[in-house]
Amino acid sequence: MTSELATVIKDFGFPVVAAMGMGYFVFYVWKWVTTEIKPVLGQANSTLIALIDRVRMLDNDMIRLNQKLNMVLEHQAKERRDKDKVKKPTSK
Repeated sequence: MTSELATVIKDFGFPVVAAMGMGYFVFYVWKWVTTEIKPVLGQANSTLIALIDRVRMLDNDMIRLNQKLNMVLEHQAKERRDKDKVKKPTSK
């Protein structure tokens, strides 16, 4: 293997052999990314979208619950004010 590499470098020169080696490395990395990483990223992306939708739904639920709680508190405060008015008749 070493003598074959030395023969190739002697015949074509180091820059050409290095460029071919880098070309193979780039091809290997590109192939690895497209076959192994890209599908996993697609799954992660769809999972992320589903989680974002769930968070939005929970946020909407929290807003609705907060509005209901505010309405109940306002209603209770109004009832207390009305009770206080009934207990303390105004004298003229």
